[in-house]
Amino acid sequence: MDSAARPLPPWLSVSTDPAPAVIDGRAARTRAAFFEEAARAMRLPGYFGRNWDALTDSLRDAGKVSLVVEHAEELLSAEPADQLATLLAILADAAGTGLTLTLCTDPDHQALLRRRTAAALP
Repeated sequence: MDSAARPLPPWLSVSTDPAPAVIDGRAARTRAAFFEEAARAMRLPGYFGRNWDALTDSLRDAGKVSLVVEHAEELLSAEPADQLATLLAILADAAGTGLTLTLCTDPDHQALLRRRTAAALP
C-alpha cells in the first residue's frame, strides 16, 4: 500500500490551515499587554500601532486567522468591562473575513468566563 494512501489514525490530522495564533490571557490582563501578546501571537509587523484601530486594520488585512486565547478568564481582566466589549466587537467584525476565536479556560473558571463574555458581546 502506498504510504500516502494509508489512512491516518483518528487522533492525527494533516492540515493546510495556518497554525492558530495563541494568546495567553495571563499575559494580556491590560490593554497594553494584550496588544503586545496579539502582536507576538499573530506575528504583526513592528509598525503595528498597538491600539484598537490598528488591530482592526491588521485583522482586516490578515484574512483567515484562527485565534486561541488560553487562560481566557484573565483576558483584559485588569481593564474596565468596556475594553473586553471593544475587543469582542472587533473580533466579531473580523469573523466576516475568516477569523475564528476559541476561548480556553479550566472548569473552575468556565462560568466566570461565560458571564464576562456574554456581558461583553455586541
